[in-house]
Amino acid sequence: MSIPKTTKKYLDKKLAKYDELAHKTVYTAYDLAQTLRKELKEIGKSLLIAADKAYILAVVPAHMRLDLGKLKKALKAKKVKIPDEKVMVKVFRVKPGAMTAFGGLHNIEVWVDKGLLKTKDVILGAGSFTDSVRMKARDFIKMEQAKLADFAQKGGYVLQAKKPAKKKTAKKGKKAAKKAAKKKPAKSKKKGKK
Repeated sequence: MSIPKTTKKYLDKKLAKYDELAHKTVYTAYDLAQTLRKELKEIGKSLLIAADKAYILAVVPAHMRLDLGKLKKALKAKKVKIPDEKVMVKVFRVKPGAMTAFGGLHNIEVWVDKGLLKTKDVILGAGSFTDSVRMKARDFIKMEQAKLADFAQKGGYVLQAKKPAKKKTAKKGKKAAKKAAKKKPAKSKKKGKK
């Protein structure tokens, strides 16, 4: 698979340096980090925001949570909210959860939390559930002419460590064999003919 044509065309037109990442179907930034075996701070979470009468994209590191109060203050807006998912479908013609971080593709402004600058490379949604884009965080911010501000807070999100599979050791195998040998099969009683 490859990233959607519209996203690819947009990135190529901007002369962006990026890597395409194909992966299994994921619906959240958390699942993307698990799938790609990356840290949450390396994933950029894109959130569509209704600010007064306009829409913007807010991008935060996936291990953090959007603080609407801080964002409202940074935007100097009267009202800030996360719109209903129907807006993504009707206004932007995007499936909920598949919004890219590329505001220029959607003709909207991009705001990036400063926490994203703590990672060199960032992985961003490419407009599908099976493809993402990796690029330098600073290149992304420059390309999108994104505005930087502090509008995220600690999210408390931690990836689950995968437990190694238990291996049977030779000792355990021998013990099991000894136990089986100790158990004697029940004697069957044969009925004799009279």
